[in-house]
Amino acid sequence: MKFGKRLKQQIEETFPTWRDQFLCYKELKKLIKLISSALPIAAEPTKYGKAEAEFVYMLNYEIDKFNAFFMEQEEDFIIRHKELQQRIKRVMDKWSSNGSRTEYNDEMAKIRKDVVDFHGEMVLLENYSNINFTGLAKILKKYDKRTGGLLRLPFIQKVLKQPFFTTDLVSNLVKECENTIDEVLFPIEEDREETKEQKGAIMVATEPVKGIFRNTVAALLTMEEIRRVSSTKDHFSLPPLNLSHSHLIHSFQLNSPIPIL
Repeated sequence: MKFGKRLKQQIEETFPTWRDQFLCYKELKKLIKLISSALPIAAEPTKYGKAEAEFVYMLNYEIDKFNAFFMEQEEDFIIRHKELQQRIKRVMDKWSSNGSRTEYNDEMAKIRKDVVDFHGEMVLLENYSNINFTGLAKILKKYDKRTGGLLRLPFIQKVLKQPFFTTDLVSNLVKECENTIDEVLFPIEEDREETKEQKGAIMVATEPVKGIFRNTVAALLTMEEIRRVSSTKDHFSLPPLNLSHSHLIHSFQLNSPIPIL
């Protein structure tokens, strides 16, 4: 699948409020076409210079847009993660003292749904970072190829230092969230050991088929695809993705009659 179609698909699969925050890939392609068409016309250097300046300006604008959106989501995730941990602690403390089993199960069911939703949003943000970086690398490669320019290397070096590309904090929150799911929300009982596939099936069953979990799985598959080793891979490509969530993907595919992609 061509990147433009994949990007469009990802935008459609994410939250409506996120859709304006992705790379304006189509507009950048139009500028490249304008710049390359102006190259042979030596009598119109101003036209070429203006188009090139607009292209560079738009690239910088897009990077600033990614950073602002990513950092806002990141800050929100930090707060929500703490709130979820506090909720879990309150319920467990209450159960250990004088709470009823029914109340405990009801409260944990609510928390379980919120944690699964939270996990899904963080994975979507990781995918947001990945797909926008990939889009920038591809559009810069196209620019250098069509115009003979050398923008790709300096811009990618700049991008590698940007907040939206640095997903370590979100990745750590995802892992902590998965540990919470395994150790607290779906603990292994002495008389019944659930496999990861069974836990994943339960998680899928708690979410609408067209809800956030479906979008999360689609995002994971996209991340896996764009990071997969291919004939076009080079030092600007993202490293291969090691999906620790594969049991969730497998369970979703088994429990959903609707194709993911």
